[in-house]
Formats: sequence, C-alpha cells, structure tokens
Amino acid sequence: MLFILELIGTVAFAFSGATVGIQKKMDIFGVAILAMTTAVGGGILRDIILNITPPVAFREPVFTLLGIAVGIIVFFFEKSHFQVQKRPIYEVLLNTMDAVGLGLFTVIGVQTAYTNVAETNVYLAVFVGVVTGVGGGVLRDVMAGNTPYIFTKHFYACASLIGALVCSICWSFLSPITSMLIGALTIMVLRNLAAHYRWSLPKIE
Repeated sequence: MLFILELIGTVAFAFSGATVGIQKKMDIFGVAILAMTTAVGGGILRDIILNITPPVAFREPVFTLLGIAVGIIVFFFEKSHFQVQKRPIYEVLLNTMDAVGLGLFTVIGVQTAYTNVAETNVYLAVFVGVVTGVGGGVLRDVMAGNTPYIFTKHFYACASLIGALVCSICWSFLSPITSMLIGALTIMVLRNLAAHYRWSLPKIE
C-alpha cells in the first residue's frame, strides 16, 4: 500500500513539475529534469534529515525514472494537443495533482519519521512530513526561476502542516495506514478548498 501511495504521489508531483517546465518554455530535457526533481526532491531532503543514506531515490530508481517518464509524456502530449497558457483546465489539473502529491508525500514523510527514528516525537514527525511534502515543489520553483509557491500562493504549506499534525495525532490511536489516509485526505480537501475560494495568508500588498 505504501509503495502504491508513493507511486501515485510521484506521478502527481512529476506532472506538476512538467507543467511548470512547459509554462517556462523549457526543452524536453528541462521538462524531464523539473518533473523528476519535483517528484523526488522532497524525499531526498527527508532522507538527509533522518540520516537515511543513500536516500531512497538513489537506491530505488523506479521513482526517479517514473518522474522522468511522466515529464516526457506530458511534454509530448502538450506539444501535440494543448497550449498550457490558453487552457484553464491545466490550472485546475495542476492544482489537483499538486494537492494529491502534497497530501501523499506529507504523510509518507510522517510515516518515515516514525519508522526510522526510535524515539520520534510529534514535532519531528510533523517537521519531516512538511519538508517531504513541500520540498520538491520548492526545488521546482527555484529551478524554474519562480518565487517558491509555498510563500505566495493560497493555503499550501499550512495545509501540509495541518495534515501532518492530524496524521501524527492519529498515529497513537489508529493504524498507520488509516492515520496516513486521514492526514492525506485532510490536506487534499484543504488545498482544493483554498484553490477554489482563494484562501491566502495575510501579506503586504
């Protein structure tokens, strides 16, 4: 089940990375690399924090290769059928895939912390979960020359934080997979509501 969740999250984040690359008019190599970085970047940061070496992305290349494959597929599909800048549906699809990736990778980060650290507390689990969830997106935005999405758009990192906290609290009372599903669902709902109603934290205009 965990492997399946990781595969779904990888595809979701790779799609969002590839879409950003296409919007930036990158070539196929740039799109593929941005897709891969978005897909595995958060997991690499997670493993470094938890001293899991080498990171899973380098020991199990299926996730890296899947990210690259998704990037290439999205590149040719868009080139043949769509213009991203002119298709509002792409924005909806990007937000949806990003929400799925954020939810799944956040709770996978929580699970990894509880599994690999003997005396994990809620703070460590939540911190690792959020880093895993938003890390790939931050790397994606930096490489694309954008201000990281988590600092400017909607209710993003906070949704990851709330979902990680919900997952960690449930961890003591429910099974790991149930806790993860509840946490991931919480994040997905919050992200989609934030995108629909344009929830944002206060900022100086």
